Amino acid sequence: MSLNVMAGPGADAVPGPTLDRLLSVMGAGALELCVAPRGLEVGVEGVTVLDPLEPAPSRGQLLLAVGVDPQSAAALDVVRDAGRAGAAAVVLGQGRSGRPPDALRTAAEAAGTALLFRTAWFGWTELVGALRAGLVLAGAPADPAASAVTPGDLNGLADAVAVLVGGAVTIEDVESRVLAYSSTKEDVDELRRLTILGRRVPEWRVSAMREAGFFRALWGSGDVIHRPARGDDPERLVVAVRAGGEVLGSIWVAAAGGDLPPHASDTLRSAARVAAAHLLRHRSHRTDARLTEDAARALLDGRGSAAVLTERTGIPAQGHCAVVAVRPGAARGGDPGAGGTAAALCALLAVCCGAHDVTPVVLPVDRGALILLGALHRDPRRAVEQVSRLGTALVRQVADTFGPDTRIGLGTVVGTLTDLPESRRSADLVLRALLSPGEHRAVATAREVAETIALNQMLDTLTGTGTGTGTGTGTAPAPDTPVARLVAYDTGNGGGTMVETLRAYLDHFGHVPDTARALGVHANSLRHRISRLTEVSGLDLRSPGRPPPRPAPTAPAGRRRP
Repeated sequence: MSLNVMAGPGADAVPGPTLDRLLSVMGAGALELCVAPRGLEVGVEGVTVLDPLEPAPSRGQLLLAVGVDPQSAAALDVVRDAGRAGAAAVVLGQGRSGRPPDALRTAAEAAGTALLFRTAWFGWTELVGALRAGLVLAGAPADPAASAVTPGDLNGLADAVAVLVGGAVTIEDVESRVLAYSSTKEDVDELRRLTILGRRVPEWRVSAMREAGFFRALWGSGDVIHRPARGDDPERLVVAVRAGGEVLGSIWVAAAGGDLPPHASDTLRSAARVAAAHLLRHRSHRTDARLTEDAARALLDGRGSAAVLTERTGIPAQGHCAVVAVRPGAARGGDPGAGGTAAALCALLAVCCGAHDVTPVVLPVDRGALILLGALHRDPRRAVEQVSRLGTALVRQVADTFGPDTRIGLGTVVGTLTDLPESRRSADLVLRALLSPGEHRAVATAREVAETIALNQMLDTLTGTGTGTGTGTGTAPAPDTPVARLVAYDTGNGGGTMVETLRAYLDHFGHVPDTARALGVHANSLRHRISRLTEVSGLDLRSPGRPPPRPAPTAPAGRRRP
C-alpha cells in the first residue's frame, strides 16, 4: 500500500493528539496507512465504533468500521459519510483479498478522510483498547473519557503499555515493589517470574543494581534507560515516573518472544508522563484506604468514632451491622499472615462481599481478616439471614483458594456502628470455637457453638488467661451465649452463684461430691444449682457430646432478654 507524503508541522499544527502522533505511538503491527488526503497532522479527538443504526457525531473521530467489507459498496458509503461528518480517519478490516480497491482509495481522497486498515493479527477488541490508550500517550488528557484505562488502574495501564510497546511490562515503586504487571502469552524470563511471584524485585538483584549505581542513574535521568540482553536475561527498557520533582516509581519493559520494536523507547517515554497521574491516583487511593482501615480498627477496639467511619465509608451509623472473623486454610495459600497472601485474602473477601450486595470494610489481622459489614437489612431477622448466607458463600470461596481448613466466625448482628465491638467479640469467640479440636464445622454463629464458647471461657477463667483467635478477642463474654446468660442472671437475681458453680463443677470434672465440698454446700443443693444453671444457660452438663438445645428466638433489637 502506498503512503501519502506526511505534512510537516507548521504554524497551523494541531494541539493535542494528531494522526501522526497516534501512529507513531502505535508503531507497526496494528494499523497500515493507505491514504491521508489532508496529511497526518489532522487532529484526533477520540475513537468511535461505527453503528449504522445509531449514527453518532464523527468529527475528529477515528471511525472503526467493524464488519464492513472494503470491497463492498457499503465501504464507499462509510468513507463518504465520514468525510462529510469531519471524521479524522476510517479504519477498515483487511477484507478477503487483503488489497483495497482503487475505488475506495479514490473515495477517501475525494472525501478528505484518511483511510487505514487493521492488520490481520490485531483483533478489533484489542485495537479499541490500544487506540484509546495510544491517544493518551499521544497527548490526550488522561481521564476516563479519553482513555480506556481508569485513573489509578495500574494493571490496566500496564496492559495498555505492553500492547503499545510490544513487551512485558511491570510498574514498580521506588522500593522495587511490584505495583502492577501486564498479562502476556509469551514465555517470561526467570527474573520477571520471580519478581511477579514475590511482588518485588529479588533482593540480590536490587543489591547488584544499587552497587552498580543503576538507581542513581535511573532516578537522576529523565530518559529511557536501555539494558541490553545478557544470557537468559532479555533486553529491557526502564524509565522513571515523576510528578514535578518527586520520583513516584518506574516502568520496566522486557522483550517477550522477540526484540523490542524501534519505537518502544519513544512510546515508553510518553507512557511515563501518563503514568504519573495513575501513580498519584493509586497512592491517593491507598492513603484513603489506610485511613478507612484505621477508623474501622479504632471503632472495633472501642476507641473510635462511628461518625468518622460513616464519613469515610458511607455506612450509616444507625442500622444493622456485624463483624465476621475469617481464618483461611493454609493448604494452598501458604502462611495467611504473609503480606502477599493477606492482600490476596482481603481482595477476595471484598469482591465476594460486593457480589452479595453488602458494604464491607476488610481489615487484615494476624493469620486472617475481619470483615465489618454495614447497611444490612432493616429487619433484624433478615439481617441475620443475610450474614449467614454471606458466611456460607465466603467459606466456599476462601476454601477454594486457600484450603479446606478455612473457618469463619459470624458475629452477632447489632443495631449501630457503636455496638460493633460487641459483634467483633462474638465473631472472635466463634472463630476460636471453630478452631477447637473435634470441631468440624467451617462457619457458625455464637448460638451454634455456644457450649464450646462457654467451655473456652471457663478454661480461661480457671487459668487466668484470655486466649485469642489470632484476630483479637476480649475477655468479656460474647452476647447470647451460655456464659453471657449466666453472668446476666448472676447480676440480676442469681445471687452471684451461677458462674462460681460452673467454674467449680468444671474444675472438679463434674464430680458432684468434690464440687459440693469445694463450694461448701450439700450435694442436693449443688444438684439443684446445676439444674437451674442448665435451665438458664442452655448447657447440658450431663451429656457433653450431646448438641445443645435450641435457645429461644432472639429478642428484637433494642430489647434485653428477660
